[in-house]
Amino acid sequence: MEQPTALLIIDLFSLFDFPQGRQLAPYAVRAAQRTARLRAAFDAHRWPVIYANDNFGNWQRDFPQLVEACRQKGGASAQIVEYLAPSEEHYFILKPKHSAFLATPLPVLLAKLGTRRLVLAGMALDACVLATAIDANSREYATVVAREAVAALPDRRQPALQTLQRSGAVEVLSNRQIIASLSSTPSCQRTSLAPPR
Repeated sequence: MEQPTALLIIDLFSLFDFPQGRQLAPYAVRAAQRTARLRAAFDAHRWPVIYANDNFGNWQRDFPQLVEACRQKGGASAQIVEYLAPSEEHYFILKPKHSAFLATPLPVLLAKLGTRRLVLAGMALDACVLATAIDANSREYATVVAREAVAALPDRRQPALQTLQRSGAVEVLSNRQIIASLSSTPSCQRTSLAPPR
């Protein structure tokens, strides 16, 4: 059965060991808390949730190992795990660059799920979320950025939101608006990606 909307959670699992990582961390924790509310709504409606996370150049670590490394790190990294640790029904991909579409299986996964609309949450709004939003639009996905569920440094947040809004490529909506739109759409049965036996 077609599942036209998916929640794409971008780069919220991080050790924050990059330039300005410490400054971004509290904003990422806040975004994770608000993303968790969105995820709960998607789970309740049986809509797909996909984690798209940077591999930070480590080609020998998979996504569950990254989540565990964040848990072990403590601080903001562990707080985000507490809010957003994935469940077995969620999907995940690792990405090497800013956009979740670049050199990843995301387009194949979305096609298998029958997804035509994406809701984006995560960090950083002015980099990876922005790049993913533009790529999603170029691939003709209806794309929504969840205003409260994206993290950026304060001086970069509003310019990034303005860029997205002025581009016409995406809608920028509140969690409340997004959840209301889900509530007005019938729940879907989860699509199995396993091959037929």
